[in-house]
Amino acid sequence: MSTTVPKQVRLAGAVIDRKRHVCAFFHSKEEEYRVIMPFIKEGLDQGERALHFIDSRNRAEHLRRLEQAGIDVAEAERKDQLEIRPWEDAHLQDGHFDQHRQIALIDRLLSSSRARGFPLSRLVANMEWALEDKPGVNDMVEYESRVNYTLDKYDDAICCTYDLSRFSASLVIDALRVHPAVIVGGIYRENPFFVPPDEFLNELHERKASRSAPAR
Repeated sequence: MSTTVPKQVRLAGAVIDRKRHVCAFFHSKEEEYRVIMPFIKEGLDQGERALHFIDSRNRAEHLRRLEQAGIDVAEAERKDQLEIRPWEDAHLQDGHFDQHRQIALIDRLLSSSRARGFPLSRLVANMEWALEDKPGVNDMVEYESRVNYTLDKYDDAICCTYDLSRFSASLVIDALRVHPAVIVGGIYRENPFFVPPDEFLNELHERKASRSAPAR
């Protein structure tokens, strides 16, 4: 694991350290963009790579907000500095979610960005794909825990956004527990509730075993 931080990363008013897998909880799109847009723009201004996983139905709105923030979207895409992937080309390829496939994709994207000479990548992932009626989406929390093994190899910053009005309380609590850092109320914090993946995945396995055990 790299021990140096090549570039300063600011998110939600804080300079963040190696705890760069962040779950960000918002109540509205306005709040979400208000917090993440400076993070996105700072990275592009520093010559870093931006990777966005979004709902294709929101692509036009997303591009509009980037342009409003002063980002030359066409130029950034031309230079391959900005890559916007719909869920269908990421989490929901072939109409289902496969956590191992998605982790491999993130590994490839971060590795290729580094190989192309980008000093850092900033990945923003809208997590509402997990609310779609697709096979495999119930593995979302397990995936969020397991991907920490891969992200530990990189200095890149990963921000997973959750709309609190759409996710259940139990899922929000689990999502909180698998991220080393969290944004709540627009403020970044190191997460005291973080559970390392070895421990969390074992807990998840025990939960599943308990559910599948025959009733006495």
